[in-house]
Amino acid sequence: MTTPPTHQRIVTVRAFTQRFSSTRLGARLARHLALHQLESWGIPYASSTSSTVAVLVAELAANAVLHGRVPGRDFELRMTWTPATLRVEVSDTRGERRVPEPGEAVLPEPEAETGRGLYLVQALADRWAVLDRVPVGKTVRIELDLPR
Repeated sequence: MTTPPTHQRIVTVRAFTQRFSSTRLGARLARHLALHQLESWGIPYASSTSSTVAVLVAELAANAVLHGRVPGRDFELRMTWTPATLRVEVSDTRGERRVPEPGEAVLPEPEAETGRGLYLVQALADRWAVLDRVPVGKTVRIELDLPR
């Protein structure tokens, strides 16, 4: 007796991972390389998705540099693309600084000069989470649902 062939949907997953120095230059380079990588995956520069990712990577990288920096340690950017979802993760090596969980980010007072970053993440990402990083640190993960 032969088994009828099963039809499985093939899903392409593309990934990009890079470490950057925990400096303002490293944060800027992370944003530039993220947009370059999206372009190579067929997501055009200055498209809605690309522009959203630019803001999100800039914010998460800046937070990693300003709040997650440990001298001599880098931060890491990882992006994973499937036809339906784009996942962006920024990891740093400082785990003891608590990041607000999704739904906890609040808009600061109008006069405040800082504090809007995670509010932007909450507004722009379809999903986001803060995860423990093994062996040390934390990862902020965001996901964007991509248009079909």
